Amino acid sequence: MNKIKGILFLLLFVILACKQKTADNHQHTEASVIYTCPMHPQIIQDKPGICPICNMDLVKTQFVNSDEIILDENQIKLANIKTQKLGTSNYENSKLLNARVIANPENVYTVASKFNGRVDKLYYQEVGVFVNKGALLYKIYSEDLLSMQKEYLLNKKLSNEFPDENIYKKLFIASKNKLELYGLNQQQIARINDKNTQPYISVYAQNSGIITEISITEGEYLSEGMPVLRMEDLSNIWVEAHLYSNEISNVKVGNAITIQVENFEPQKAKVDFLSPQLNANSQIITLRASLNNTNNKYLIGMKATVKLIRNSSKDALSLPTNAVIRNNEDTYVWVKENDSFKRKEVEISSENENSVLIKSGLNNGEEVVVSGTYLLDSELKLRKGKNN
Repeated sequence: MNKIKGILFLLLFVILACKQKTADNHQHTEASVIYTCPMHPQIIQDKPGICPICNMDLVKTQFVNSDEIILDENQIKLANIKTQKLGTSNYENSKLLNARVIANPENVYTVASKFNGRVDKLYYQEVGVFVNKGALLYKIYSEDLLSMQKEYLLNKKLSNEFPDENIYKKLFIASKNKLELYGLNQQQIARINDKNTQPYISVYAQNSGIITEISITEGEYLSEGMPVLRMEDLSNIWVEAHLYSNEISNVKVGNAITIQVENFEPQKAKVDFLSPQLNANSQIITLRASLNNTNNKYLIGMKATVKLIRNSSKDALSLPTNAVIRNNEDTYVWVKENDSFKRKEVEISSENENSVLIKSGLNNGEEVVVSGTYLLDSELKLRKGKNN
């Protein structure tokens, strides 16, 4: 009899427990139904009503605890949600520096007078004119030159009359060398004779370049060493940019850079020089690179930009910047899996103005949302009924 009573008591306990569990499940299901305003998701209540802010009818929705959203095709189109399969590609993080074109001082030279005399003819009288190598620059009258030619002819005559006398031969060579030092070439010296001594000497350009300064005028007397013209060979120019002191650790001499001068095509170059001193007034450091200037298309003073590559990676997992959402706590993206969208936390190792480099959190081939991410976030907040 006692055994039968025990069995009956056990059956009664099981039935009551099942009823309680069913009631709890029903209560939980009822509690998961909420009403919220489509325009103001912070308005939440457990029964139908009107939004106290905009007077719109509250909409019934389901309270969810997961970071997953299921949308149909129409909802996806209306939200303009677009996805992209994550794949490997080349990634580059760079910085643009403002720069300017300056003359290469190694290719700047001054034409100076090698003798005393008067400028008889100045063939270039304007700055900014391009001069080819070998062009006639000016003609000068020099009494010293006339005296040296007479000395040359005398030594030449003595050398011919006394071929066995070494002294006359040496004097002849010395007088010839003196004429060469004064600027006469071999052809000019060969034309000198008793009937053809010229007190004029023509000076030719030793290099091609642009005249940037003229220090004399026609009829002016020159002394030895006096500057006549200043010329710049612009076939090779310098581009200078400025770096802040906290950026110098990422730059070394020899680093590859890309230079774009105004609207011309970008050119590849290398860092040739980094200033060893910090400008005390501006707290900047000078970066310099050389650039070939074919046909003198780049002008001194032109604005330029220097693209400085901080780091680059091959076969990297990268995403458009818009695909990543950041808040105070974490960084995440939305990933499409079958018919649902799930939120996944990611770690970023680098980023530029267009894309981010994914360090962890995603695998190659995953379908990531690149458009409509904030709408998915808003939908999740609406369904959860809280700001997370």
